Amino acid sequence: FFLIGIPGMKHAHIWVSIPICLMYLLAILGNCTILFFIKTETSLHEPMYYFLSMLAFSDLGLSISSLPTMLRIFLFNVTGISPDACFAQEFFIHGFSAMEASVLFIMSIDRLIAICNPLRYTSIPTSARVIKIGLIFAALCIMFVLPFPFILKRLKFCKKSLLSHSYCLHQDVMKQACSDNRVNVIYGLFVALISLLYLVCIAVSYMLILKIVLGITSHKGRLKVLNTCISHICAVFIFYVPIVTLAALHRFAKHVSSVVRVIIADIFLLVPPLMNPIVYSVKSQQIRNRILTKLCEKQG
Repeated sequence: FFLIGIPGMKHAHIWVSIPICLMYLLAILGNCTILFFIKTETSLHEPMYYFLSMLAFSDLGLSISSLPTMLRIFLFNVTGISPDACFAQEFFIHGFSAMEASVLFIMSIDRLIAICNPLRYTSIPTSARVIKIGLIFAALCIMFVLPFPFILKRLKFCKKSLLSHSYCLHQDVMKQACSDNRVNVIYGLFVALISLLYLVCIAVSYMLILKIVLGITSHKGRLKVLNTCISHICAVFIFYVPIVTLAALHRFAKHVSSVVRVIIADIFLLVPPLMNPIVYSVKSQQIRNRILTKLCEKQG
């Protein structure tokens, strides 16, 4: 298979690689920092921060999964990738994307419980329960994504194929097959519907939260409750907007330039891992204070 950089801009790939490398570096550094502080600071051993560590782990996995091919294309103009390497990459990208979607869904339920039942909130999502839920959802994600490499491996590819992105995706690879790919189409649709179900559940959670917020009489009280959800709402938008946009372009705007599609697809892998640590560090006073304390200690 041959991956694609930015069509028509091969001469500029070396310059494009500079911001891409910087984004990867910041994303990996940011998520590692979040994981480090949550692991080492006992005051952060709370359900909310365990959810955040799951999100950081998913983002870290997503960054590392796409890093090899993105850097090869933009730094060295090497676009070829073997089928086995391609299948492995798409497994990890789909797996960590599914984990991130699962974590965002669990976090929306957590926010709903916190706002619906604040008095019992500390006793419902205990640390042990949160870890168990995280492990169950991680296992489910692996179980759903694991068939992808195997159902791709059974396909026949008759010629060298040019893929549509800078990394391998199941729906992109299966289109290149010259044998019957109906199993791939059906299973891919099934997994896509599960992802859509997550988004619907998140939307329903926020409708219920909004109903509760509108029932609060004081303006200050409404803002206080909504303020606890801002970080999560930002994370949901950062993750889902590129996915929904790309899906809409593939379905309804097939005449749109391939450059636009490639850029949106790259945004999906680059922006969430970069932005989530920034959003949560800005909004979470405890994490922000720990980071500032460590920086001040080093300067001192």
